[in-house]
Amino acid sequence: MATIRQVRQRIRVAKNIQQITKAMKMVAAARLKRAQERVTQARPYANTMREMMTSLASAVGSEVEHPLLEVRSVKTIGFLIISADRGLAGSYNSALLRRALELLKPHDKDRVKLYVAGRKGIQFFKRRGYNVVSEFSIGNTGVSFSESRNIVRIVRDAFESGEIDQLELVYTRFYTAITQKPTDITLLPIQQPTESASAAAAAADYIFVPNANDLLKSLLPRYVEGQVYQAFLESNASEHGSRMTAMSSATDNAGKMITSLTLQLNRARQAGITREISEIVGGAEALKG
Repeated sequence: MATIRQVRQRIRVAKNIQQITKAMKMVAAARLKRAQERVTQARPYANTMREMMTSLASAVGSEVEHPLLEVRSVKTIGFLIISADRGLAGSYNSALLRRALELLKPHDKDRVKLYVAGRKGIQFFKRRGYNVVSEFSIGNTGVSFSESRNIVRIVRDAFESGEIDQLELVYTRFYTAITQKPTDITLLPIQQPTESASAAAAAADYIFVPNANDLLKSLLPRYVEGQVYQAFLESNASEHGSRMTAMSSATDNAGKMITSLTLQLNRARQAGITREISEIVGGAEALKG
């Protein structure tokens, strides 16, 4: 059984942990608010861009040729994986990396090239012997649009030069502070529209100025940049939401531990006082005898 000194030490440690987790929760909550605003503001652009590209590609058909649309036999596949630089974010990193491993499992390691953002993902895949060809840092404030464009340029060059034949984007989509879902999409080659989208686009009458070929050649790279930047925004908000939830739970658990240890301390003190009284009474009785 723990002594009174040991219980008091445990209470001090639990209180220190509670202060740290509470501070981390408040910081994560402030960052989550800003990140959530950025996600909310960027989603309409990303969704509208996706719909417009689908509609324009359907209206043009197969007339446009662009390196980003080139479908090849997949010999080498690339994965752009967005994790986090730091831990203590609940299941954020573990859920994402587990999903990435599921996607990587069907492919031989020598035919896979990884482009990983975030130290947690970089360390995870290097320990497992995967070929991490490019590493990107994220930081506390996330990735700026210019940094995202540089990342897109690297993966685009790899695709256009034939280093990879397909690129998958793996990130975490943000829903609420307690709900985030690992998501994957085929980023390159840009997917052709579905039949329903093609039918909807066929009903629209487009007049292209300049011509459709020049227009799509200008828009396709921007479309890819928009999708990647949106993925970074979603991942950043998901990380802060998951960290805030985890630190909130840790703070509550520390409070419960402090309450339990305080009760244990009071019982130990009470037992000690009772024992001392019993010893005093016993000694007094012995003196009377």
